[in-house]
Amino acid sequence: MKKAIIVGGSNGIGMAIALQLNGYDRIVIIDREMPDDRLRNKVCVEYEQFDLNSNDFSLFDKHNDADMLMITAGIGRLALFEDTTEEMIATCMQINATATMRIIKRFYNRLTDKKPFMCGVMVSIAGFMSSPFFSVYGASKAALKIFIESVNVELTKKGTVNRILNVSPGSIKGTKFSGGENDISATADLASEIISRLEAHNDLFIPQYEEIFKGVLQRYHEDFRAEGMHSYEYKVKSGRVKG
Repeated sequence: MKKAIIVGGSNGIGMAIALQLNGYDRIVIIDREMPDDRLRNKVCVEYEQFDLNSNDFSLFDKHNDADMLMITAGIGRLALFEDTTEEMIATCMQINATATMRIIKRFYNRLTDKKPFMCGVMVSIAGFMSSPFFSVYGASKAALKIFIESVNVELTKKGTVNRILNVSPGSIKGTKFSGGENDISATADLASEIISRLEAHNDLFIPQYEEIFKGVLQRYHEDFRAEGMHSYEYKVKSGRVKG
């Protein structure tokens, strides 16, 4: 029996991945919220409630027989650091970074196994550069980026083909992350590409890299201060925030 675990799969890109997965006997959605109706109508989908703010992650131990682990849960909102509470700092780092590390720790023996095991994490392009109005969110994603890169070196040295896939997009349409709604038509293609990259045991996937982010990252590395200012002004001009 093939089994997939999707943490944060009730909505957004996690939901789209669950709907795109084929050939699995069990797809276990682990999330704080109940899955979307479209998921509950899929026969092989199960749901287990879990809050990533929890101190006890032993729930994941019973799923150590999974063939795939995809972590898509995350939180963040556009705000200046001066408007970010200490509670929000702790919550953002816990949900976006620490919880992911703790979950992967419980599946580490599967990653080092000779048997193929697919593992992926939704990170963010914000983890690759300064992102004003996203300082804490970006810091949490930067922590994940370095964590994934470091563990993947360890896995290479272990001689396994298994890798952790870092999926680092920019803004994704069709999710609830920025106050939108689930729109499968907007997320299906990305979900399908993520699954393909997981199956190929890739370690990094930046959607729209050639079209957008190759140039952005180059400008950032050439002058991170100037690109940071450009990012600040772009967010203000977009109308999403006030400078």
